[in-house]
Amino acid sequence: MGLFDDWRHCPRCGARIEPDDGRAECAACGYIAYANSAPASCALCVDHEGRVLLTRRRWEPYAGMWDLPGGFLGEDEHPLDALRRELLEETGLVVEPYEWFGAFLVPYGEGPGTRTVLNLVWLSRVVGGTPCAADDVTELKWFALDELPPLREIAMAEPLERWLTEQRGPRRGPHPSGL
Repeated sequence: MGLFDDWRHCPRCGARIEPDDGRAECAACGYIAYANSAPASCALCVDHEGRVLLTRRRWEPYAGMWDLPGGFLGEDEHPLDALRRELLEETGLVVEPYEWFGAFLVPYGEGPGTRTVLNLVWLSRVVGGTPCAADDVTELKWFALDELPPLREIAMAEPLERWLTEQRGPRRGPHPSGL
């Protein structure tokens, strides 16, 4: 499944097209589109007590599921700027990323037209703001590791799953806040 699954006509001129191998090219007007993953920035926020911040999604895909806070980058937006903007919009919190965690390719929804998201994840800490579920979320909550919902109830859970695996392995050292 991918971006071009439902494409039958050029979005620019309306001529018939047949996307092939992640590319849609219109012979009539010359328009070309590529099925690239959509970049997003997410924060894996851990507080001084070792709790993880999750948000409950308002909209599909995955409405009602828990998720790491974050969102899509604007076309000319730096990933770290997007991370800070999205966290403030969704949670009312000001965050500071302190360590790159990884890049994850995850499906965004199910069925025809499902996009792939390039999810860029940073370990982050809250440095200000007032917690408030807003924008794309209905709830935010800090979870102790033994209180986390099952991974099947967390949208795009791969980053959190990897982080939990690392937490069960050799210790990474103290929290960067020194607390």
